[in-house]
Amino acid sequence: MARGTGRGGSTGAPRSVDVARIAGVSQKTVSRVFNDEPYVSAELRRRVLDAAEELGYRLNNAARALASGRTRSIGVVTLGTALYGPASLIMGVERAVRDMGYALRVVNTVEGDPAGVVGAVDSLLDQGVDGIVISEPIDDGRDGDLAARLDVDVPVLVLGAPPFSAPRSLVAGVGADVMARTATEYLLDLGHVTVHHLAGPQRWFAARDRAQGWRSALVGHGRAVPPVIEGDWSAASGYAAGRRLASDGDVTAVFTANDDMAIGLIRALTEAGRRVPEDVSVVGFDDIPVAAYVTPPLTTIRQLFDVVAQDGIKRLVHTIENPQADPLPASEPPVDLVLRASTAPPPTRAPLGRGRRRTASRPDGCGPAPPAETMVPAQN
Repeated sequence: MARGTGRGGSTGAPRSVDVARIAGVSQKTVSRVFNDEPYVSAELRRRVLDAAEELGYRLNNAARALASGRTRSIGVVTLGTALYGPASLIMGVERAVRDMGYALRVVNTVEGDPAGVVGAVDSLLDQGVDGIVISEPIDDGRDGDLAARLDVDVPVLVLGAPPFSAPRSLVAGVGADVMARTATEYLLDLGHVTVHHLAGPQRWFAARDRAQGWRSALVGHGRAVPPVIEGDWSAASGYAAGRRLASDGDVTAVFTANDDMAIGLIRALTEAGRRVPEDVSVVGFDDIPVAAYVTPPLTTIRQLFDVVAQDGIKRLVHTIENPQADPLPASEPPVDLVLRASTAPPPTRAPLGRGRRRTASRPDGCGPAPPAETMVPAQN
């Protein structure tokens, strides 16, 4: 395929002057866009990028790296799992990195790999990345004291995990405990005496955070804390847990650590003759695309992966490009509890929890919640 043939009919490798001509801007504006300089309007930036894509123009990154001391690349360390949450977060990171005008380099870790995160970070540093994103959801001890073993001289953004000591480290994607507490308190407010929990594998940071939020809600309301059932994020493990819980007539509400397990749980409860939500209410976590279409549609916590990724990458790039400046403050995305038809008051009225949300039931005060989605903000 011939490249660099634009509207003016020129051939050969396209130049910035060609991009300027197609976009109808000055060559200086093209330079400012590709150097990610401020004070360029979004409309001008889009015209320049569209023209560059049309011409097949690529900035000479090697020359720019020599001039600036930076490669304009960001490395990502990730477990490489296909699970919805981590995969969605990485997709959001990829979009955010490209929107900021940086290249992305990804190193996948493998569970049980002795090198683990340390080896992945070393590999990225050898490639000369300007910053690193660590999206490693598992803590299984394979890297020991990670903070002590990482020798990092570039900014690091840690997603959804505790921070570690580094000269310039940032954290994003935390707060799963607050989301879990919101889900649990919603069930208590419906009138359930207590809430059972189907947790994810406890070597995952997210699973531990969600269990902590569930437990803190029960303790804060003076309710009994049932034993945790641990799954593996799969619908099959939710189904197995549902078979166990179905035989316990005292179970009227379950908060699950992800939607896949919630769907398996509902299947097992239904097969055992326990109706959802008439007998048992179920709340999931993530809001996977199918959650609105299962029977019954699933009440769940919606995670805003793109918001987390964009905020984190914006802060990381700011630290890369302004090494002497204070880091940008992290934003707190809203907690979205999406009400659907898998939750209702318990079959036998128990004393109501504090601040019961009556909007979660029908206007006549009985029966399950309407299937239409309703957004409920977190209660601090």
